[in-house]
Amino acid sequence: MIVAHLDMDAFFAAVEELEHPELRGKPLVVGGDPHGRGVVATANYEARAFGIHSAMSAAEALRRCPHATFIRPSSGRYREYSRAVWEVVREVTPTVERLGLDEGYLDLGEVAADIGEARVLARAVQAAVRAATSLSCSLGVASCKVVAKVASDRRKPGGVTVVRPGQEAAFLAPFPIRRLPGIGPRAEERLRAAGIETVAALAALDDGALGRLLPGKVGALMRDRARGIDLRPLEPVSEAGSISCEETFAQDIADRERLHDELRRMATRLAEHLGRSGRTARTVTTKVRYPDFSIRSRSFSLPVGTADAERIGKLACGLLDRALRDRPGALRLAGVGVSGFDAYQQLELKA
Repeated sequence: MIVAHLDMDAFFAAVEELEHPELRGKPLVVGGDPHGRGVVATANYEARAFGIHSAMSAAEALRRCPHATFIRPSSGRYREYSRAVWEVVREVTPTVERLGLDEGYLDLGEVAADIGEARVLARAVQAAVRAATSLSCSLGVASCKVVAKVASDRRKPGGVTVVRPGQEAAFLAPFPIRRLPGIGPRAEERLRAAGIETVAALAALDDGALGRLLPGKVGALMRDRARGIDLRPLEPVSEAGSISCEETFAQDIADRERLHDELRRMATRLAEHLGRSGRTARTVTTKVRYPDFSIRSRSFSLPVGTADAERIGKLACGLLDRALRDRPGALRLAGVGVSGFDAYQQLELKA
């Protein structure tokens, strides 16, 4: 098994910097009201230099960096970028277990013959994500999930850390026990009270000491992980919650009418698909890719689903106009997607 853990670098903050370029290079905190009871969701690396981190109170973040910019999270925008990230990741390695908007495991073993090829693929994933979204990610590559997850945090931002087979325990050994996935605050407190400070010390515990400190199956599981043993397989989740149609143009297109024609054609194909499957869709999404490979997507949700090609096309064209209003220019690719499916219901009119 060769698995990679992909973790987007300061994802929410990075998306905000893309949408608001004037914020780049300045301390930025995404979270709640710093003058109330808000909590930090994430912070960019300029803000982290002041000791700001996720789950910290926003008031404390403001105290540490009074000149930081605070932005409330925009979940819809983050979902759009996340969708673009995972679409391009699946083009490199199809089997993915997503853990959230900004992290997940990739099965590199199904496309790489050995750990050397896996390193090359990890770099390819990074390049594809950056080209498609202008966002940065870090990856850890190893023989199991726990080692890959710890490794992905080793060279942030934008790093790739590869742990070769047989080196798992040695790689984990020097880390503090809190870095081992599965060790919560209570377990950490109990272990530290017994002088167990590092992953190596946890790995070295005999059965008797382990049973006293972490009784039951949890203790054995954590010791195995400390030794670099983790038999969990990837658990990919079906992504059949949307259908889309897109086209990469032979030459970049700037003419708005031509782009509208392309979107209407795609909308017709999607409407035909919906009709065949007996469904309607409530959400329409337009995706555009610029010559520099950056992506923008815009979505609109209807109160009631539709399978009408004209309506889907009109919405798609309006969303394209929104995207181009935010960033004008020629396009390398355009696409339309629909989601939020309902079963189609035919209403009967009675005399």
